[in-house]
Amino acid sequence: MENKKIGIILGTNRPNRIGPSIANWIKKTMTHQSLTIDILDLAEIDLPFLDEPEIPAKGNYKREHTKKWSKLIKQYDGFVLLYPQYNWGYPAVLKNALDYLYDEWKNKPVSLMVYGGHGGFQGLISMKLVTQGLGMYNMSVNPPLSISKDMFNESNQFIDIDSSFEPIKTQVKMVSQEFITLLN
Repeated sequence: MENKKIGIILGTNRPNRIGPSIANWIKKTMTHQSLTIDILDLAEIDLPFLDEPEIPAKGNYKREHTKKWSKLIKQYDGFVLLYPQYNWGYPAVLKNALDYLYDEWKNKPVSLMVYGGHGGFQGLISMKLVTQGLGMYNMSVNPPLSISKDMFNESNQFIDIDSSFEPIKTQVKMVSQEFITLLN
């Protein structure tokens, strides 16, 4: 049986961000023999602000960057949306990337992993409404990624990400198991 493909969509493009370190830790922690996991970094994908002339539900894409984004997303069986909580919400770059497409998201399972000072609970709630509106399947395991100043060095990078996130390691592994259960 072919491995199921999971995309970790890194939903932040801020300079000097901690998101790539967290995405790599999640990928390493979620590793399972029946899953292929990729990181889709929205800072690298670099979609402009939504510029399609028609609504995404029609699927009549005109812009090359949209066609490329659609083709990429269609390759995946499920997603982890990884993002920081911004003002009790989510970053605009993530919402923009989701809004570009419609059918490509439909019925695909999604786990929301939000990081913030208190785990990003409000950002998770607001994104659940968006993923529900896109027809995605909101998974039951959505590990909260609580961060605190003592986890970082003077360059604002993790001192030891493994020990920082040890308390939620089991939950992140449960995300892998939920994907396997849902997709097989």
